[in-house]
Amino acid sequence: MSKAPTLRLDRLLANMGYGSRREMTALAKAGRVILDGTPIRDADQKIALTRDLPLRMTVDGLALDPPPGMVLMLHKPLGVTCSHKETGPLVYDLLPGRWLNRDPILSTIGRLDKETSGLLLLTDDGAFLHRVISPKAHVAKRYHVTLDRPLDGTEAGVFAEGGLMLEGELKPLLPAAMETVSPTEAYLTLTEGRYHQVRRMFAAVGNHVTALHRDRMGGLSLPADLEPGDFRLLDEADIAAIFQ
Repeated sequence: MSKAPTLRLDRLLANMGYGSRREMTALAKAGRVILDGTPIRDADQKIALTRDLPLRMTVDGLALDPPPGMVLMLHKPLGVTCSHKETGPLVYDLLPGRWLNRDPILSTIGRLDKETSGLLLLTDDGAFLHRVISPKAHVAKRYHVTLDRPLDGTEAGVFAEGGLMLEGELKPLLPAAMETVSPTEAYLTLTEGRYHQVRRMFAAVGNHVTALHRDRMGGLSLPADLEPGDFRLLDEADIAAIFQ
């Protein structure tokens, strides 16, 4: 088992958005940081970054935020954007305010457009982010699609055989699996993630997507009790499920 990395207390808390390193030094000296029941008054003390740290450390009486390397699942509601820079409501506005000051920053793993809801992953672990989105990973993503017009019965075959060309692109799509739910609803499962891919696929076969919701990534499903706008941290089993 590899040894957990360590970080000075002041740098750890500053990187997690609690305040400046000077402020964290004062916080520690005041006895407001508790580890395993004992105040840490020396801000230079090295802290092991273990997964159970939030269970063992408090800051001003509250459990420590998740340490670096966290992965969380957000039920993205309609009308919010997956961006750090755009104007209007952002997915990051749904998270605790100080998380915006974390270093490394939290980023979405891929994106859902403003008018798409559902399962969205975020992390501050760059290596993990690239592992999930890498074409070599082939992480399947399932979408519940609502359509403007009834399906004609040919769509599943067209998507499954691969080779469909999207307007403005030179590379054909990989095969995708479609399951009909009703005359105007279907599940579509992709292993790639091109710009507005689901909407463009149905446009290519003469239909229009009126609602789009992602409910699964790999073997990880969006829980029925996770309301739009809510999030939860993923544990090791959840993370492993993504790659199943």
